[in-house]
Amino acid sequence: MSHPNAQLITQFYQAFQQRDAEAMAACYAPEVRFCDPVFTDLRGEAAGDMWRMLCARAQDFSLTFDGVEADAQQGSARWVAHYLFSQTGRRVSNHIQAHFRFADGLIVEHRDHFSLWRWSAQALGLRGALLGWAPPVQGAIRRQAAKGLAAYRAGRG
Repeated sequence: MSHPNAQLITQFYQAFQQRDAEAMAACYAPEVRFCDPVFTDLRGEAAGDMWRMLCARAQDFSLTFDGVEADAQQGSARWVAHYLFSQTGRRVSNHIQAHFRFADGLIVEHRDHFSLWRWSAQALGLRGALLGWAPPVQGAIRRQAAKGLAAYRAGRG
């Protein structure tokens, strides 16, 4: 029998496979902290709203996950998201390593790691392949994502 926190990670990704952002957010503690190469510091409800936005906007989406491991304090998993990047119409296969910390049966920290350069090459094409490693381009990607999340959150209110 796997640890309850491993089951929580599995529940999170099964909900993501169904694009059920509410079930995903329910796996998070109210004070959760999320970060990845694009959304570098989301806290609390903003983390759940990011998943709500991504699930609502997902086109031609599928997800696989494996390597789920967890104990009472921390856990990890690997996952791959396949989707159509709406801004360019390009296909993306993003390979992600996730790390979690837990408290009271919920996720209190979620850190996703992936190559932003690799992602930008797929999502943005030649420009991303040639310049996706550059801090100004990565900064622009982050600013655009933050702007999109802020607009989504404003529209929910």
